[in-house]
Amino acid sequence: MAACSVEALLAKAEQDEAEKLRSISVLKELDLEFDVGNLLACDKNRIESRAFREQKKEDFLKALARDNTQLLINEIWKQPTERVQEAIVAKLPEPATRLPREKPPPKPRPPTKWEEFAKLKGIQKKKKTNLVWDETAKEWRRRWGYKRAKDDTKEWLIEVPETADPNEDQFAKRVKAKKERVAKNEFNRLKNIARAQKVKVPGVGLTPKAQQSKDELAQAVSVARTSTASVGRFQDRLPKEKPPKNQGKKRKFEPLIGDFSSEKNKQLELLKVLDSKKPKLDITKAVNKQMREEDREEAAAKHKRGAGKKGRKGNMAGKGKGKGGGKGKGGGKRRGKPGKR
Repeated sequence: MAACSVEALLAKAEQDEAEKLRSISVLKELDLEFDVGNLLACDKNRIESRAFREQKKEDFLKALARDNTQLLINEIWKQPTERVQEAIVAKLPEPATRLPREKPPPKPRPPTKWEEFAKLKGIQKKKKTNLVWDETAKEWRRRWGYKRAKDDTKEWLIEVPETADPNEDQFAKRVKAKKERVAKNEFNRLKNIARAQKVKVPGVGLTPKAQQSKDELAQAVSVARTSTASVGRFQDRLPKEKPPKNQGKKRKFEPLIGDFSSEKNKQLELLKVLDSKKPKLDITKAVNKQMREEDREEAAAKHKRGAGKKGRKGNMAGKGKGKGGGKGKGGGKRRGKPGKR
């Protein structure tokens, strides 16, 4: 019994070993085509119809899937491997099979107006570092955002420029300028989106409304008329149409030949204005303004004195009238009878 049991154990061990060897080695008439980058295996072998009929469909398909999966895993472990966090992983090559997409690939974003201008002029964007040295804090800080370097919003004192009004609030002026910059950037962003979507942006003053007034309609007609190549010069007029108003002034250009003394004087005046830090003072205008203020103060003082004298005269006249009236009332009662005049 002992011998039989040993032989049985050896036979079982050999069978188990054969099953293990069979589990990792699969024989196929035709080799599979692998795309390891996509974890794809294509089996072109012919399916045996007899085996498919004799076995159950589920068992047959499971065995076929198991064999093909084993071949794919064997192919994966032929690739170079590395250890990542106590685990051995295989480096997959680039995919060779182009798989279809569910949706079309996204279209590239159209360039903005500034990007088109930079490309035309050959302007290249320079990458800036994120950190900047701040001399006030004596440390490296971010270039933008929270706790940025050279943050002028944290200043408690602002120097008033020489050309500015001394009574003007510089803090409010700075806040207003920042709001205008933010609004301008947002407006440019919306214009870029409209240009990318090929949506026409209405001009200033001609935005569409539910109900437009008569002046707005007239302005829209005038703009449409002058939008031709001849600026509306050869445009036919409607019957009983009035000539357009407020067409604007035509620009006048200096002649290209002749006397250049006037142009020279203009350029010299411009250089004088740019060279002087302080604004140009008009003495005549300043003297006239001071004289008007003095005349206004003198007139106000004279009016005040006249009003005071008039008030005193009125009080004196009121007192005398009251006394005389009292006598008259008393005398009237004594002279006449009641009910007669």
